[in-house]
Amino acid sequence: MSADFSTGAVVIGAGAVGLAVARALAQAGRDVLILEKNPRIGEETSARNSEVIHAGLYYPKGSLKAELCVEGRDQLYAFCESRGVPHKRLGKLVVATKADQAQELAAIHQKAVENGVADLEALSKAQIAALEPELSATGGLMSPSTGIIDSHAYMLALLGDAEAADASLVRGAEVVSVTRQGDGYRLAVRNAGEMMTLETALLVNCAGLWASRVARHIEPLDPGLVPPIFLAKGNYVTLAGRSPFRHLVYPVPEAGGLGVHLTLDMGGGARFGPDIEWLNTDDPAQIDYAVSPDMPSRFAPRIAAYWPRITEAMLTPGYAGVRPKIGGPSNPFADFRIDGPQTHGLGGLVNLFGIESPGLTASLAIAGKVEGMLRDA
Repeated sequence: MSADFSTGAVVIGAGAVGLAVARALAQAGRDVLILEKNPRIGEETSARNSEVIHAGLYYPKGSLKAELCVEGRDQLYAFCESRGVPHKRLGKLVVATKADQAQELAAIHQKAVENGVADLEALSKAQIAALEPELSATGGLMSPSTGIIDSHAYMLALLGDAEAADASLVRGAEVVSVTRQGDGYRLAVRNAGEMMTLETALLVNCAGLWASRVARHIEPLDPGLVPPIFLAKGNYVTLAGRSPFRHLVYPVPEAGGLGVHLTLDMGGGARFGPDIEWLNTDDPAQIDYAVSPDMPSRFAPRIAAYWPRITEAMLTPGYAGVRPKIGGPSNPFADFRIDGPQTHGLGGLVNLFGIESPGLTASLAIAGKVEGMLRDA
């Protein structure tokens, strides 16, 4: 029985990474169909983050996060400049608030150098005060290649490039099952309340929060190669009024994340976050994105460590995002997983797991790696 549709490549998920992968495959001459279960592109992880272009400071040498963040950062700045995507290379201060954190700053500096980040500069207390007079810090690091981006404009630009190369996007399309069919794959997809079947030679699972669930629908993929998902909610609060800061400000990293940091949006507004809250479910459908009204009272003491003037009254609940971690509380910094045919033995299939920060920064580099895997296979 023939399928309703047939195509050369299917990308599941239209977040920043999925759109970047679709663009890369389409520009390489593939006939690409993008399936997005939500009504709009990038509604989940890609729309609920700090919108920071990371420099590549924190990740272990040789990890995919380190490699693809540094490579993707340069590609992303070039893409934004060529496509007119709003962005600013503001620079980031990583600050120590206690003398005993000097060793941690030195370790971050060394790790950054090992990752190929050559422009990081150590700053004294006086130098930080000259840059940001309201900060309280014993020392820090300046990362001039850290910036911010309008993630929604970026995703629209990726989609525009993909569609210009004849890729197509189907919204409201949920993949129900995937089976191996000859040299390709047969998908059952629910769209607008109806079921359709789709055949494709290549399949890329960029489903983000849903990636493990989608992978479990793929037969005959070994279930042992599908990692469990740990959902880590991050809340943000916004600063009322004008921000006194010109740079992004990050404390020394904490367990599970980069700490409650200060980022700026394209309009100059300031927000603080995220914290980390491990959810008691692995089902993305059960996520509650509401931010508790008491979040300003929780955040203010943590922010005060580096900005003493902050008060609870200056903060309002903002928004929340959820990171699709594959390591859990015992291994919160687990690396990306990009599993191609060499991992699972199924030709034409790539699964992406644990694509959290710095996934937005690394998205173009991730796309290049996926396209290369499928081309080589």
